Amino acid sequence: MQIEETAVMISTLDGQMPAFLYKSTEHGKKPAIILLMEAFGLTTHIKDIAARIANEGYVVLAPDLYYRELPNNKFEYSEVEQAMAMMYRLDFGKPVEEDLRVAIAYVKSQPDVFPERVGVTGFCLGGGLTFLTACKFSDEIAVAAPFYGMVLDEWIEAMSNIAVPIYLFHGGVDPFIPLERIQQIESRFKELGKEYKLKVYPHADHGFFCHERSSYNRLAAEDSWHELTQFFHKHLQKSV
Repeated sequence: MQIEETAVMISTLDGQMPAFLYKSTEHGKKPAIILLMEAFGLTTHIKDIAARIANEGYVVLAPDLYYRELPNNKFEYSEVEQAMAMMYRLDFGKPVEEDLRVAIAYVKSQPDVFPERVGVTGFCLGGGLTFLTACKFSDEIAVAAPFYGMVLDEWIEAMSNIAVPIYLFHGGVDPFIPLERIQQIESRFKELGKEYKLKVYPHADHGFFCHERSSYNRLAAEDSWHELTQFFHKHLQKSV
């Protein structure tokens, strides 16, 4: 399948947010996926994943959530401290929520997208923000799949608002998200009676999906990709 990458700009309250839109050259409407970036920024790795998802039959939008800090807002995987510092400068309140809201509205406005069939996924920082999107914008999306996202205490409170199927992927030896936190999230899902799936890869570390990182775990990456694509297909590729 031929995939086209287009650089676009999305208007926000704080200025123009660059993003990349990925779609096949085949005509016809498709579901859409919003892909949220890692703490290292909108890297080539995230863009590669966007193209892979587009190849599965989706329109994919990958926004640059560090747009307020352009131009030097991307980091090598060795630059952990710099990436973490920029991530923690993000305002996870209204500014980030507004960025997510306009990204959803933008992809829904595309003429070749089924607006009622928009999913969200992301890795690391983007995993946490995928979780936040499910909490805040369940009425705007159809499905969410966060990868090893850190979840703030207030988001655990907000889980009562999740009204879409969600599939969480975590590593069992992730130093940033201990098993106790994962168990706390799962207990809250059960308590609330929510529809969810959770997969923990016992020997996988944070960043296990990224082949450019030392924490890459091929078996976990391959299995979670299969699970992710099946999950999206089930919930988004329904007959019209």
